[in-house]
Amino acid sequence: MPGWRLYQILIIIGVIALAWLFKALTEPKLQNWARAREGWPKWRLRLLVQVRRRMLLVWFSLLAGLVYIVMQHVTWPSRSYLIGLAATLSTVWLSIGLAAQLVRNRSLRNILRWFLWIYATLYFLNALDEITAFLDRLAIEFGETRVSALSVISALIILGILLAGARLLTRMFTANVRKNRDISPSMQELTTKGVQLLLYGLAIYIGAQAIGFDLTGLAFLYGIIGVGLGFGLQKVVSNLVSGLIILLDKSIKPGDVISLGDTFGWIDSLSARYVSVVTREGLEYLIPNEDLIANQVVNWTHSNQLVRLDIYFGTAYDDDPHKVRTLAIEAASGVKRVLVQPNTPVCHIVGFGDSSVDYILRFWIGDPTAGLTNVRGNVYLALWDIFKENNISIPFPQREVRTLNDPEPDEPAHVITSDGATG
Repeated sequence: MPGWRLYQILIIIGVIALAWLFKALTEPKLQNWARAREGWPKWRLRLLVQVRRRMLLVWFSLLAGLVYIVMQHVTWPSRSYLIGLAATLSTVWLSIGLAAQLVRNRSLRNILRWFLWIYATLYFLNALDEITAFLDRLAIEFGETRVSALSVISALIILGILLAGARLLTRMFTANVRKNRDISPSMQELTTKGVQLLLYGLAIYIGAQAIGFDLTGLAFLYGIIGVGLGFGLQKVVSNLVSGLIILLDKSIKPGDVISLGDTFGWIDSLSARYVSVVTREGLEYLIPNEDLIANQVVNWTHSNQLVRLDIYFGTAYDDDPHKVRTLAIEAASGVKRVLVQPNTPVCHIVGFGDSSVDYILRFWIGDPTAGLTNVRGNVYLALWDIFKENNISIPFPQREVRTLNDPEPDEPAHVITSDGATG
């Protein structure tokens, strides 16, 4: 006669089959019901998705728990031990799987979930002490230092928890700093990076101390590493120091419009190694911090957002220059982004050309991040419209060709152009 242990195993197999049947029947209905939930918060919908993916485990936990309760009342408790253990483990696995979804990082979430599953399984199987002793015996000794598999696993767990906590605190602190409008963008970057470096450094230090790792014995190694970094990472260190200087002296900050060589755009972000500059074409240039310190940089918005633009044009000699200047100023003042106060547009004659009177029109804008070429184009269009309305002509070079006399059929024609050349 088979014993109750075998009976329990057969019951568990039967419960698995029944749970699979219930899953096949209820999963489509749950999916259709979830799709009909309009207006529900996203976290509820995500929870429904996770429950639907674990329907087999949900049904097994419910059915196994129900069978365990019934058998506890109708027979000896020892005859339902394995069923109770299976119900407990499935419930714990389900809870861990749902709770792990709170971790947004996918890799960290998978690592955490598998670790908790293994730990919970060993705990409820009463095998945790044996596994711990076995891992502690797997050790390597270096003189007075003993490193075991248990200490390595403990170190990874403690360090992972501390780093995760440091990351969460950094995000919270960064979000609060970003909301504070009284702090300049450059100081926001400097503060957040300093706090991030401090928190991660403390996490590593506390983690090393928690596992009994003596950091003072690595002083000589730190010196060697420092010398190596000094020679091998000169550019990296130079960019790091240059980045700190940029943040401290506030010469460049996010939102500034700069020109560096052929690159023209606005600062999108400052990092420890480079500055991100976005152009009007949508290109993003990553300029090393050292280049911004060593080279000449034109910061269009260093002290304020005001930028003066110049455009050149010419009109015919028959047009009154006083009227042309008045119309040009009126046209520029009517463009949306051109400032009228405190700096009004001005127009001056700059020369008498071969075919036109040459003018320069100067005007100011207060939003260079919105682009320069587009506002110039709008001013040119305004000039075109107002000149058309007032019969102001814009001359262009012309060539006149005259034939001196009718040549004989066998003789070439003599042509004189307006500049006196013949051909």
